[in-house]
Amino acid sequence: MTQKKYDAIIIGAGIIGNSIAYELALKGYKTLSIDKLGGSGFGSTAGSCAIIRLYYSSPEGVALAREGYYYWLDWPKYLKTIDPAGMAYYKNTGAMVYKSEHNKNLAPVMESLDALGVGYLELTPEEMKQYLPNPDLRSFHPQKRMDDPDFGKPTGKSINGAVYVPESGYVSDPKLSTHNVEIAARNVGSDFMFNTQVVDILKKEGRAAGVALKDGTIIEAPVVVNVAGPHSYIINRMAGVEDKMNIKTRALRVEVAHVPSPAGVDWENTGIITSDSDTGVYTRPEVGNHVLIGSEEPACDPLDYVDPDDYNKNFTDQLKTQAMRVAMRIPDLPIPNKDQGLVDLYDVSDDWYPIYDKSDLPGFYLAIGTSGNQYKNAPPVGSFMSELIQYCESGNDHDKTPLQYRMKYINRTLNIGFFSRNREINQDSSFSVIG
Repeated sequence: MTQKKYDAIIIGAGIIGNSIAYELALKGYKTLSIDKLGGSGFGSTAGSCAIIRLYYSSPEGVALAREGYYYWLDWPKYLKTIDPAGMAYYKNTGAMVYKSEHNKNLAPVMESLDALGVGYLELTPEEMKQYLPNPDLRSFHPQKRMDDPDFGKPTGKSINGAVYVPESGYVSDPKLSTHNVEIAARNVGSDFMFNTQVVDILKKEGRAAGVALKDGTIIEAPVVVNVAGPHSYIINRMAGVEDKMNIKTRALRVEVAHVPSPAGVDWENTGIITSDSDTGVYTRPEVGNHVLIGSEEPACDPLDYVDPDDYNKNFTDQLKTQAMRVAMRIPDLPIPNKDQGLVDLYDVSDDWYPIYDKSDLPGFYLAIGTSGNQYKNAPPVGSFMSELIQYCESGNDHDKTPLQYRMKYINRTLNIGFFSRNREINQDSSFSVIG
């Protein structure tokens, strides 16, 4: 059973998939987005912490995040629509990133911020106190598990200070933001199919030719884009391209804790984002005057790679471990008896940097391996992926001559080859959600 043909099929209706659909539609492509769940952003995007931050260890990472930042500031104008369900919005909080030997005291980060002209403050431990409620700024590194008898015991008199980046914050509702992009894409001609599972990538004359659905439907298109998040490796296997990629992806199970803020502290409205590599956790303010707490994947914590269709969705000791690590830094943080937060998946690449690329199957493209840190970059990724598709479909060899993408907001060209599937593992990576 064949349905109508499209110019491009996007597998995955998360924030990045919908951004690609929107940008392709703006270029005149008739697109179809397919998702196995019931709506836009229902997958791992819904569980995103939606943090908008500019601190990365590479100039490319900072440049892309800087570009994305302006899209979020300009959100309704960029989408040229108002979603009847409401519009997500960016809330600025500022971010304080802790120095440690683990992150080279943020020297590469500051160098990259300097290269992009991003303003920041270097803070001494004493200066950090104004941003935190009654903090303990001793060092607890290296991180430990709760069953370690030395868990929570300081190992040094003081951490090394921090870098504060005022242009940082988060988006109010990641799922709503994805719906916003869906509405914008529909307004320029995109179609969407939900509760629909892709079971095969069709091939004809040595290139992608569409998809087969679980109900037997065949949908033809000369361009297929894999934006399937934690399921991306499964789609790559359908296309027969995984074995030819030097960098691969896997689904990683993660837990995020929500803990009440200390008594008398309005953390929801006055709190900041923190990235504490000394204790191995990051935080941001959360609705309900809570502190959202995620892991920076310290070496002592096992990484839980899973089948994205069959994994433990219950909380484990990991949730409390993360909360207790923040309580080392903020002793007044209340740790409730009842666990609260979420369990979700990251689509993790071998070096925790994304793959934005063509593949060895002509017509089949990759926007995968987002590793829990690419939500913020979705709008510019949509823009340059649409250009990459045009570039390759016009006969250019992106592997030999990578696309040089001129950014919309900042005066900089980004070498999209940096995100190649065939790159060597980036040893400058944090090998964590930090990227």
